[in-house]
Amino acid sequence: MGRARLTTRRLVLFALLEAILVGLQVVMAAFPNIEAVSLLIMVYTVVFGGGVAYIIAGFVVLEMLLWGFNTWVISYCYVWAVLAILAWLFRGMESRLGWAILSGAYGLSFGALCALVYLPIGGPAMFVATWVAGIPFDLLHCAGNFAMALLLFQPCRRVLTALWQRMGDQQ
Repeated sequence: MGRARLTTRRLVLFALLEAILVGLQVVMAAFPNIEAVSLLIMVYTVVFGGGVAYIIAGFVVLEMLLWGFNTWVISYCYVWAVLAILAWLFRGMESRLGWAILSGAYGLSFGALCALVYLPIGGPAMFVATWVAGIPFDLLHCAGNFAMALLLFQPCRRVLTALWQRMGDQQ
């Protein structure tokens, strides 16, 4: 996050960014596994560093309030953290294609990551069955994430970086 303390401005900004994640997810729900959350989690991580943890936590809570509690909540508690860690590891990457490949690979693996919650419930057979059943959606997720990151990662990063720097100058 650059600076360790969570100021009121940052808290409000992070809350707005959480709301954007939820809003975009609801608006794009008609398109199976085409979503902007992955793109924005990557951008938020690169721009805000550790501050993304606040955004992800708020997003998951808002999702639970909106959709209720089920096994997907457990997976949401770690799948977005996995993406944030990957984005953090590649934060210095400037290649549009590189970000698109990372985002597409994440979309392709999303079903497997989410199916992990079924290992303790139903064992390997339930994990594999759940994962395999979702592969067509993972392919759509991969393609959508790839295209969205290719087109929008750099512009979103520039806008949020400028906003973040401006906020830092005013304190």
